[in-house]
Amino acid sequence: MGEEKYDVIIVGGGLAGLTAAYVLASAGLEVIIIERGGYCGAKNMTGGRLYGHSMEKVIPGFAKDAPIERVITKERLALLTADGALTIDYASDKLNAAPSYSVIRARFDQWLAEKAEAAGAMVVTGIYVDDLVVNEGKVCGIVADGEEMYSDLVLLADGVNSLLGQKLGLKPELTSSQVAVGVKEVIALDEKVINERFGVDGDKGIAMMTLGHITGGSVGGGFLYTNKDSVSIGVVATVSDIGYSEVSVPDMVDRFKEHPAIKPLLAGGTPVEYSAHLVPEGGYDMIPDLYGDGVLLAGDAAGFVINLGYTVRGMDFAVESGRLAAETILKAKGTGDFSAETLSSYKGALENSFIFKEMMKYRNLPAIMESSHSLYEDYPPILDDFMSSLYVVDGSNPTGIINKLTKAVKPVGLVNLANYGVKMMGAM
Repeated sequence: MGEEKYDVIIVGGGLAGLTAAYVLASAGLEVIIIERGGYCGAKNMTGGRLYGHSMEKVIPGFAKDAPIERVITKERLALLTADGALTIDYASDKLNAAPSYSVIRARFDQWLAEKAEAAGAMVVTGIYVDDLVVNEGKVCGIVADGEEMYSDLVLLADGVNSLLGQKLGLKPELTSSQVAVGVKEVIALDEKVINERFGVDGDKGIAMMTLGHITGGSVGGGFLYTNKDSVSIGVVATVSDIGYSEVSVPDMVDRFKEHPAIKPLLAGGTPVEYSAHLVPEGGYDMIPDLYGDGVLLAGDAAGFVINLGYTVRGMDFAVESGRLAAETILKAKGTGDFSAETLSSYKGALENSFIFKEMMKYRNLPAIMESSHSLYEDYPPILDDFMSSLYVVDGSNPTGIINKLTKAVKPVGLVNLANYGVKMMGAM
């Protein structure tokens, strides 16, 4: 590193930063990515699902070349009690209309980094960016390992904390209600065993989301994704609510793996990875200022994640925001103007994208999901009691379905259950 000036310095070698680098380098700009991990993907922990539509815009047909694990062809939702599970499976060829994939970021991000390098970008790893160079209010570069590097623009794609964004005043310090801690374990299993246990074949896989028993009533849930020869399993728990129950987050993962509905799926597997990471949870209302003089924010640094309960979206948001940031930078390069006024078109592009439209659509959902512990503590047992009343046949006097349901919901009350359901539906 030295006194050379680049067109763009990108801080963070995740999906947002790498996508932007690929687009910018392909257009002929001098781009350098600074990644603090030993390689791109080394510090990027995620459950493992990439909705492919946004990457298709950047690299059409990417899945033929990229190290994807499996194509998700089966969706599974589960409400868990201590010894039971109400599970809904959905499998249809309709899912092929817009494929999604299980991925392992350590592999996928390295592949995308190679694509960016082949396009002309420079990738530097193992370097921590200490600060930004700011001259008369304009970001002009970075400070890393005591050295200054200069550029027309700095793209911050440095993760959910984005301390650099905080230093600039673009991003306030995170609150405990805006983030969740995600803990993931990767368990190696033979490919044939995975196919048999999950009812899939070839390169097909399953994505599973759960809530209930494993968090002890705390706000959060579990996830499971099948890879080629491993299973990614873990828990996401809202930081502000972790103290609600006596179950620690690592214990939540153990409860998940030991659950009667999950344990047989993992039998004989070997743990090969254990990781933890903060995840944006605040939705639309935690989106910070996205631009300033000589600087843009993208990906997790911009808070672009939504948790809908039945799926978590973040990777496709990161890719799209990286692409839109790159297009904004190219326009600014064309005029030689990297002022906040010029870069404000980035926000306009985002407002017209699926990112803002979906985050706005589900704006109220995070608060509603966190407003009542009943969703995680009371409702799964209620449904378990109702289902058992339908299927346990012991020769006793018959009871109508309405009576069975009324009895099951008695602990929380039918009115309370209906009111919460209306709130949830209104937020969806």
